[in-house]
Amino acid sequence: MSQMALSEVLEQLPAGVAVLDPSLEITWCNDRLRKQARRDELPLGESFYDLFDSPEILGPDLCPFHTAIGRGQPARSTLKIDDKRFYDVHVTPLLDTDADPAAGPDAVHSLVALVRDVSTQIQQQEKLHAIHQAGLELGDLMPQEILEMSVEDRIELLKAKISHFTRDLLEYENLEIRLTERETLELVPLLAIGMRDEAANRRLFARPEDNGVTGFVAATGKSYLCEDTESDPLYLAGAPDARSSLTVPLMLHDEILGTFNVESPKPGAFSEDDLQFLELFGRELSVALNTLELLVAEKATTVSESTERILREVAGPVDAILNDAAWVLERYIGHEPTVCERLNQILDRTREIKQLVHEVGESIAPRRSHLPPPGRQQRPRIRDKRVLFVDGDESIRRAAHELLERYGCNVETAHNGDEACLMLRQSHYDTVVADIRLEDMTGYECFCRLREINDAVPVILMTGFGYDPSHSIVKARQAGGLKSVLYKPFRLDQLLTELEAAVGEPV
Repeated sequence: MSQMALSEVLEQLPAGVAVLDPSLEITWCNDRLRKQARRDELPLGESFYDLFDSPEILGPDLCPFHTAIGRGQPARSTLKIDDKRFYDVHVTPLLDTDADPAAGPDAVHSLVALVRDVSTQIQQQEKLHAIHQAGLELGDLMPQEILEMSVEDRIELLKAKISHFTRDLLEYENLEIRLTERETLELVPLLAIGMRDEAANRRLFARPEDNGVTGFVAATGKSYLCEDTESDPLYLAGAPDARSSLTVPLMLHDEILGTFNVESPKPGAFSEDDLQFLELFGRELSVALNTLELLVAEKATTVSESTERILREVAGPVDAILNDAAWVLERYIGHEPTVCERLNQILDRTREIKQLVHEVGESIAPRRSHLPPPGRQQRPRIRDKRVLFVDGDESIRRAAHELLERYGCNVETAHNGDEACLMLRQSHYDTVVADIRLEDMTGYECFCRLREINDAVPVILMTGFGYDPSHSIVKARQAGGLKSVLYKPFRLDQLLTELEAAVGEPV
């Protein structure tokens, strides 16, 4: 191929190409590189880094040109030009044909740099990370932070967070969120911004016909991209002058909680990327809504707020004492009978602390005539059953105490697999609930060790959104003895049902 033909081929590449001398001055480049650098003329004779105004080098090679020269091998890095422009740079050294490869930098006579625009990919990655972080903040509704807030205040807090992230993160100005009323299937408005009053107050139901795009999405669980509102038969007028819309279901496992709708005055304003981002954000929002629902429902059945507050603070230290006492007891068994006896007394007395808090709390808590009897009387199958909850996440361990102990469970927790095995060797438990992601062993390893200690204790494994890289659940099922699997975030009633099945018939 002639040099002219080669040059024509390089001009047609969808990437910038530059040939540089060892001092990093550009001796040749194609027009694509000129456009990437936003120059009027080909930047021949300029330093490569000056061409992009000394960009930030993100790696993996922090000095890709010098790495290529020094090693005589290709190198790459990502350059950040500004907040919205990112380029991948692949550098290949050209060696003198008669040079000794061992000569190092002296063997390199030129460098070829291939520059690809990766702005879209990196922005998508950053947006996905931001959506995940937004989900964490949306779900940050643990009882200790909003204990004094009314249900209405909690909802307003969540709505404010949704509005903030939808506008600042997703950059959508017009939005509507509706939640499905389980009994009637009516789609009740939760939040509307930029919508006409008649649209925000319109009665809609989760039905595929005669209820617009929102009703169709709520009934089918399928997202809907409306490219042009003027020609779409399903679309019902929402935001003023809206020409396109995007609606996704709010899903929690297989349950449709509601819908999330955004609209734009531009036709075809939403892409497949927008659809992906809104669906991801919708999942995070569903978890937050579910958390809020659990908090509201459980608030009504609590024995008393004062008892909850005391138990919340006591649960962690009590578990720490139990863990430490069991650890010490393990080492004295068979050596010091008197010490072992005293340690067992410590374990028994420590467990009595929470029981006493419950009893005193129930005796002094003010009764509310409009509430049902305390939750400890509503689940007789699990009342007074001892459950070992194994999870490395402190918030999960706290939640296990706060939610299950309202139903009369005696909950104890372990941070990892070794601690769980230690607790099971020293004490009786009616069931063990263990996360498959532990710091010291896989879920399957933990399952096997628990079964070796006590093959009669029912074991329930937990995983987040089916995440199981070591196939712990499949292996545990094949081994036999796995009671059930819970997929986070699970509803409280699912956990209670599985616990009831694990511990057997009611007393």
